[in-house]
This record gives sequence, structure tokens and C-alpha cells, in this order.
Amino acid sequence: MNKEQNTRSTRQNRTKEHLKQALIELIKEKGYHSVTVKDIVDYAAYNRSTFYIHYLDKVELAEDLLVSMLQGLEASVGKPYVPGHIVYTATLNAPSFNIVSYIYKNRNFFELINYDDTLPGLHTRFPETILKIYKEQFIFETINNIPVNMDYFKRYTAYGFYGLLQNWIQNGFKETQEKFIQEVIDLAKTHIYSLKYIGTDFSQ
Repeated sequence: MNKEQNTRSTRQNRTKEHLKQALIELIKEKGYHSVTVKDIVDYAAYNRSTFYIHYLDKVELAEDLLVSMLQGLEASVGKPYVPGHIVYTATLNAPSFNIVSYIYKNRNFFELINYDDTLPGLHTRFPETILKIYKEQFIFETINNIPVNMDYFKRYTAYGFYGLLQNWIQNGFKETQEKFIQEVIDLAKTHIYSLKYIGTDFSQ
């Protein structure tokens, strides 16, 4: 990619980011279904033709926003781990939960779960993404190696974690990241002995 293409790509990404941020703020202000393309471009200080260079309509913008944030969530999880290494819950610490840092860093987006008329699919696809992470990126060992249906175990654990995240977000992130993570670790120790990160290739 030459310098001119690189500059154009950076500019396009910045424009799309501004449009996404405008949509987030407008959903909080008036609800997703009331937001129009005109509202979005007015808020982001662009014209309609610029919007249509990037997106067909509001629905496509909303989907791009949701997919990009949930893909970022998936990619954030493995950063503290080495593929193939076993980590014991007794040694887990705050850096082990990069997913929490990602959510906090992007809290302006994740606060959208507090709204009823919000980004389509957010309330179902957010917890489904956590389950996908547990299924595809980790192997768990139970306390005392108790045999369980691992599909059920991962579902139970993923949706439990989502419930805690939802509560943290709805309470306005009152607990610090460190305090919240410590609570999650303490709970994990009651049923998970160890976890192995098996990794996923996000470069494709």
C-alpha cells in the first residue's frame, strides 16, 4: 500500500469511527429506531453523500459497529495468555482478564446494553460472544476434576460471567476494574481448577 492509499484508508477509517460514535450517542439520546441517517450525519458533521460512500443505510452502520466491537472483544481475551499453557485459578490476577479492560475502555459502547431501544442484536450477541470465546479459546478443568458435561459447564460459566458484567455496566462501573476482577476470580475458584488457552488466529 503506497502513502496516498494509506492516507485515504486512515481517513476512511476515521470517518467510519465518527459515524459509529454518532450512532452510539444518538441511541442513548433518542433510541435506535428514532435515529435517522440525517441525525447521524448532522451529529458527526458530515454530509449524506459521505455517509453513503461507507454505508448503504443505518442498519449496515449498526451491524458494522456491533461486529467490530464484538470482534475486538474476542481478540482482547487471549492477550495475557500463552497458547497451550495451563493457568491455575489460584494464580489468576487482574491482567488475566484483559476482556474486562477492553469493556471498560469501550464503556461508551457497552453502556448501550442499559437501553431497551438499542443496537439490534446487542442483548443476544454480546453473551453469545462470551460463550463463543469459552468454547473456542479455552479448555477448563473442574475442581477435583469432577466429570461434567463441558458444553453445559461453559454455557453456565459464560452466561454467569455475562450476568456479572451486565450488573457492573448497569451500576455505572462503580466498582474498580481490579475489584470487579477479584470478585470474578473468587467465584471462578469455586468451580474451575485450571484453564488452558488454546488460542485463535485473529489475523485473517
